[in-house]
Amino acid sequence: MVRIENTKGNISITEEVFTNLAGDAATQCFGVKAMAGRSKDGGVFQLKRESMSKGVTAKLNEDGSVSIQLHIAVNHGVNVLTLGNSIINEVSYKVSNATGVPVKSVDVYIDTMLIG
Repeated sequence: MVRIENTKGNISITEEVFTNLAGDAATQCFGVKAMAGRSKDGGVFQLKRESMSKGVTAKLNEDGSVSIQLHIAVNHGVNVLTLGNSIINEVSYKVSNATGVPVKSVDVYIDTMLIG
């Protein structure tokens, strides 16, 4: 949990807030089909909107920043390098803008490419 103190009081932000913001920002990027999850047997599956945060991990760092990992499924035929950079920029901006907490890193893992 991140605690922010100011003259009017304290604000506490849980990791769940970061995962939801990051997942929402990532799925809004053109070319992202869904957040991806891994089953116990190692298979990859699409996560539904209500459980998309399972494809996101947010780690709060000692310096007050947050590091984010995203597991995604992308549309077939997209430029994965361009898409990855777009996701990194969008997630960093939306998370830091909404919370005031700096984003140290965004790691994007493209787990599968879907046709259709």
